[in-house]
Amino acid sequence: METAARADRQLAGRRILVTGGTRGIGRGIVLAAARAGAQVATCYRKPGEAVTTLEQELARTSGKHTVLRADVRDENDVDRLLAECQASLGGLDAVVNNAGAFVPTPYEELDSAAWADTLRGNLTAAHLVSKGAVPLLGKGSAIVNIGSTVASIGMTGGVHYTAVKSALVGMTRSLARELGPRGIRVNTVSPGRIATEALDALPEDVAAEQRRVFSSFAALGRLGTVEEIANAVLFLVSERASYVTGQNIHVDGCV
Repeated sequence: METAARADRQLAGRRILVTGGTRGIGRGIVLAAARAGAQVATCYRKPGEAVTTLEQELARTSGKHTVLRADVRDENDVDRLLAECQASLGGLDAVVNNAGAFVPTPYEELDSAAWADTLRGNLTAAHLVSKGAVPLLGKGSAIVNIGSTVASIGMTGGVHYTAVKSALVGMTRSLARELGPRGIRVNTVSPGRIATEALDALPEDVAAEQRRVFSSFAALGRLGTVEEIANAVLFLVSERASYVTGQNIHVDGCV
C-alpha cells in the first residue's frame, strides 16, 4: 500500500485531521494519508509508546505533520485542537472522526454511566469535532465518520455501542444534506472485524481462536486489514469521490 500511495500522491497538498490516530485503524489512516502526500494532524488522550513511534514514523514521511494531545470528548480540548490545525496548517480539507471507545457490557448490566460514556466518546465527540471544523473546511472538503458494521447486524453485549454507531449513520446523512450546498461531503466508513495490534497483544492461543471465529463470519473468510480501511477513507477524502456523499460504506468482507 505504501508504494502505491507514494506513486499516486492522490492527497498531495490536502490537510487532514484524524482523531484518535495513534493506534489501530486511526494510525493506519494517518500513515496512509501522510504517505499519499497529505499534511496530517492527529490527536491522542494518553501519552505512551504508540504516540512516540507514530511521531517517529511521521518524521520520516515528507510533509508537515502534527501529533497533539487532546480529548475530543471535551469541548475545550476540541477548540484547542482545531485552533492548532488552523495555526499550523492554515485550515483543513478533511476530517476523519475515528476516535471512540467501547467496553462490552451485557444489557442488564448496562448502567447510565456506561451508556453516557459510550455516547460521549463515540457520537458527541464526532459532533464536537465536525461542528468545530466546519469553519475551517471549504468547497471540495470532506468529513468521514468511522462507524461499524454492528450498526447493521447488532452485537451481543454491545447495545450501547450499536446504538451510537447507528446514530452516527443518521448524523452523516443529515449533515451531508446540510453541508452539501457548501461543497462539503460527509460519509461513513463502517469496518467489520479488523486485525489490529490489539489482537496481537492477546495471548497467542486466544488471538488465534478469535481470528478463526471472526474470519468465519465474513464471506471472504478472513479479517480485514487496517490498510483496507485506510484505502476506503483515502478515496472518500480525495477528489475521486467528488460526487459521493451521505453514504455508509461497509468494508467488512460481507459479514
